Amino acid sequence: MPSLSPLLLLAAIGAAPNLANAANSWIVPGAAWLSTSNTKIDAHGGMVLQRGDTFYWIGQAASHSVQPYMYTSTDLLNWAPAKNPQNSIQWMWRPKLAKPNGSFYIYGQVDRNVQALISTSITDNYSVSGGKVTLPPNAYTYSDTGMFQDDDGTWYLLTSADHNNVQINRINSDGSIGPRVGLMAKGAYEAPGMFKVDGIYYLIVSGKTGWRSNPNSVFWATSLGGSWTGPVGIAPEAEKTYNSQNTFQLTLKGSSRTTYIYMGDSWDSKGGPDSNYVWLPMTVDKASKKVSLEYHAQWKVDVKTGAVSTPGLKTRYEVQHADVVGRDGLAGRKKGGGPISSDSLLTFRNVAGLGGRQWVQIHYRVTDRTAGEAHISVNDEPAVNVSSLNHRAGYHHVVPVELNLRAGSVNTISLGMTGREEAGIVVEGLEVVED
Repeated sequence: MPSLSPLLLLAAIGAAPNLANAANSWIVPGAAWLSTSNTKIDAHGGMVLQRGDTFYWIGQAASHSVQPYMYTSTDLLNWAPAKNPQNSIQWMWRPKLAKPNGSFYIYGQVDRNVQALISTSITDNYSVSGGKVTLPPNAYTYSDTGMFQDDDGTWYLLTSADHNNVQINRINSDGSIGPRVGLMAKGAYEAPGMFKVDGIYYLIVSGKTGWRSNPNSVFWATSLGGSWTGPVGIAPEAEKTYNSQNTFQLTLKGSSRTTYIYMGDSWDSKGGPDSNYVWLPMTVDKASKKVSLEYHAQWKVDVKTGAVSTPGLKTRYEVQHADVVGRDGLAGRKKGGGPISSDSLLTFRNVAGLGGRQWVQIHYRVTDRTAGEAHISVNDEPAVNVSSLNHRAGYHHVVPVELNLRAGSVNTISLGMTGREEAGIVVEGLEVVED
């Protein structure tokens, strides 16, 4: 099929790609993540709880009046929606799961106070448990919620208050919020999350910049009562935590290694349903107490062994072999190279596909993301913003997007741009992931 002309490309921008249902093969930071029902996963500000061989991901569903929504998985890749909505409660922010007794509890922020829900089943039939609890001292309210379970099985609720305190409260065996056991007051921080390695508690927090990402930091202590040492960045400062905000740290104890996973939200400008996720493995230097996010454009973890892997089988298409098609169509053809202009398309032809949904890594750089952005079309599908498929677009040189490719070397992939030429969008090539 012929590729879209530049004018048709711009006219078609914003339409959603037609993606057939298929299993997820990789965790892709910043990319839209689809459930097994072929709907976008909507579970922000949440956490993952492992029970046996099943993982339960709970978060706030922006598309459903910020209700707590849950998904289940056995591989951390493919997530099936649970029985949702679970409860009629609305506007519960950053819900977290705990099991302090024979029941399951959801703790979240409602009206800037703690509200608990209770159920005998982890996946549905939650009801309100008690009234709202004003947790921080001196009648201050709080914004964000975290959850941590210590080695002895005790659960702790983490909160960040308006007066720049990150507070740690024990959850009692009856599910009520118990006494404060720890306090960290070293700056304007929110979005707390915690994990433990060899007796050291690591507390990850973000700065207070609304829905805009910032460099998240880590503090460490030998006890929940402190004192806390830090802050130290968990990623290069310019990356702003790879365009995400911390929400939870998942400890996966495999047969060959323990893998620590950072869970973050890649928010849109309003914290809405267009937001995505950034999950990455973490490395911990036990000597220096330094925590670092281990960035991969695509990765996965074997939930049995704990081993992390990245794509190994890819086919590369260099930009020098692509065509540049101007407003006059094929008459303006020349080989690719240099920045994309707003009146032309960079077209890769004879791209091999396996048939169905497939990851394609776009290797490109942008001088000024605010001046313009790239758009992509495949075969006869409508063109879409690359940033709508992956929030890392423009921020990282390798941007995976999931496209619907036909079987065989018959696919045409075109890239264009809108905005000012000083955006400086330079494509280096494509890689089609085949495993």
